[in-house]
Amino acid sequence: MARKDASGNGVHSVMRSDARNGSRAGRPALSEARAVLTHEVLAIDERGRRSTIAIPAERPLTIYVDRRELVTLMTLGGAPEALVLGYLRNQRLVRALEDLVSIQVDWSVDAVAVVTRHGIDDVEARTAKKVVTTGCGQGSVFGGLMDEVDRIALPADARLAQASVYRIVDTIRTQQSVYKQAGSVHGCALFTGDGQLLYFVEDVGRHNAVDAIAGLMWLDGVDGADKVFYTTGRLTSEMVIKGAQMGIPFLLSRSGTTQMGQMVAERVGMSLLARCSGRHFLLLAGHERLVFEPQLLDTPYVRPDLRADTELRE
Repeated sequence: MARKDASGNGVHSVMRSDARNGSRAGRPALSEARAVLTHEVLAIDERGRRSTIAIPAERPLTIYVDRRELVTLMTLGGAPEALVLGYLRNQRLVRALEDLVSIQVDWSVDAVAVVTRHGIDDVEARTAKKVVTTGCGQGSVFGGLMDEVDRIALPADARLAQASVYRIVDTIRTQQSVYKQAGSVHGCALFTGDGQLLYFVEDVGRHNAVDAIAGLMWLDGVDGADKVFYTTGRLTSEMVIKGAQMGIPFLLSRSGTTQMGQMVAERVGMSLLARCSGRHFLLLAGHERLVFEPQLLDTPYVRPDLRADTELRE
């Protein structure tokens, strides 16, 4: 399923494939408050020439849980309900989908009202300690999450073929995106093990995009055990932890990783593939999970049109 943005220009900040495992019962009532994704501004170049260009939107979204202000996220606004849902799940503030009654976004006040059935236990204590991460847009995780890393068990038998890595890279390269129109956003995607695209989400921060995908997976009942996660940004510890929380054994990026990101991936048994471009990649953790197919390198690789490749960025 692909939808147009509110401006009707056909650019997808969020894409959901029809090849999903089906929706879950007991899902909360959700608004459909998708915002306009781009904004036109006057630009003057080095020669004094004037033109109108599109830039991505960026707007605050303050989350209220049972009328208590929790956090303000800066977001593109393409999938606000999924973003909030994934944020609450990844921060381990809400454990079960059935615990949520509704998520209602109101852009007139830049806020979202989350109603739960029984409240969040010890919410003040659990949200008091925050760790500001190195993610684009300064993501934050609540301090106790690192303690959960050693309790995460990814499927030991999950494997990924080299051909699937190449299929994923090529799919991302050709995916219609806000970045191609306006730039300055990050994208995240979820794939099946054979390289079929399930979700593609863009936002001004990659931590927002990964939270939105987590929310979509939760709503649709999608299991991460045989899935592959792709991000256009760095593979930081935040990204690895969130991927592990989603039960995903493979994490790919066009960009690099950090020492903490690589260390956490090793601890949870996740395969970390960085610098994925063309036929090149660097497997930095979870080496035993990748099925190498060296014969694929015998076929001459035709470099893609650079104009189509611009969404793969640091």
